[in-house]
Amino acid sequence: MRALHLNPGNLYGGVETMLVTLAREAPWTPGLTPRFGACVDGRYTQELAALGCPAEMLGAVRLSRPDSVLRARRRLTARLRAGLADVVVCHQAWSYAVFGPAARRAGVPVVLWLHTVSTRRHWLERWAARRAPDLVIANSRYTAAAAAAAFPRAAITTVYCPLSRPADHSGDGARHAVRAALGTPSTDVVIVQVGRFEALKGHHTALQALTRLSDVPGWTYWIAGGAQRESDVRLLLSLQGQVRESGLERRVRFLGERTDVPRLLQAADVYCQPNDGPESFGLSLVEAMLAGLPVVASGIGGALEIVDQSCGVLTPAGDVDAVAGALRRCVTDTAFRTTLSAGARLRPDVLCNAERQMQRIEAALAAVAAAPPALSTLAANGA
Repeated sequence: MRALHLNPGNLYGGVETMLVTLAREAPWTPGLTPRFGACVDGRYTQELAALGCPAEMLGAVRLSRPDSVLRARRRLTARLRAGLADVVVCHQAWSYAVFGPAARRAGVPVVLWLHTVSTRRHWLERWAARRAPDLVIANSRYTAAAAAAAFPRAAITTVYCPLSRPADHSGDGARHAVRAALGTPSTDVVIVQVGRFEALKGHHTALQALTRLSDVPGWTYWIAGGAQRESDVRLLLSLQGQVRESGLERRVRFLGERTDVPRLLQAADVYCQPNDGPESFGLSLVEAMLAGLPVVASGIGGALEIVDQSCGVLTPAGDVDAVAGALRRCVTDTAFRTTLSAGARLRPDVLCNAERQMQRIEAALAAVAAAPPALSTLAANGA
């Protein structure tokens, strides 16, 4: 069975990380051949090509230019009629709104994979919700609950993202090399946050909390992530200003966009992402735990399905004192940090085991491909 995954490709974040993982972990599902379609050539498509899965380029699409939408749809319809795929998987509302009609025109079933919570406040989400897909895949139970309201007549199943196990860079030599390259003492407790610069990810809250640890010696904060949009650039500049004003210049490192995130995580000690707003899942939290990092995160959204007391600390959203208290304990209490680290290493296999999750994906897509075009009776639940 051939599944075509559609994603614009203009950004690189959790969705793109997961799609690259699907290409990498394809051997777990020999009955499922993943294929990929994109509109923009960039880091995402380059990583797919390096794995031997070049993306089908459908052409640049701007919603403000209907002619570009029509050209991309015609190209996709022609390729599907030529046998490109047995099922089309649209990642996020944008891909579904743009390409869902083209897949239906070619007689191919359509799946909508949601990686964010649909509120139907944005016009694009309302546009996408005009017709239910054959199946909605939600990346968490939190996302699935919102999807049920947005698509009341659609079948919905929950599948946590599969996660590849990275190469082991945890040895002292590799750890010291990463820290030396980033001007960080080998003895410091390194607190790290990884991800795109989005306001809801709580960078400002983390920095406010860390100003309250100015009396605690021996810690450094790494912020890894690139500014990909104008709003990202504004947030980055604001964070850099906050660091200067709070006197944390010697303790905070802005690392920019990185392609070696597993090495960074394995050279760190604590992961901090105190979201100001809920995220649908939080793949970065699971990646951090895979490296054995205790997680300090806000107890909202998908994080509630990921972090428990065995592997981290959940704090109320926006509670700077609570975040500061959790970080202080992680930095100063070695035994506490070591206990959480041991629990963190076990948690990803419970949530995101690659073999198990790939097989869930295969089963869900196979059911859609084998069913009539309007799949309305499937009621699949669970992660």
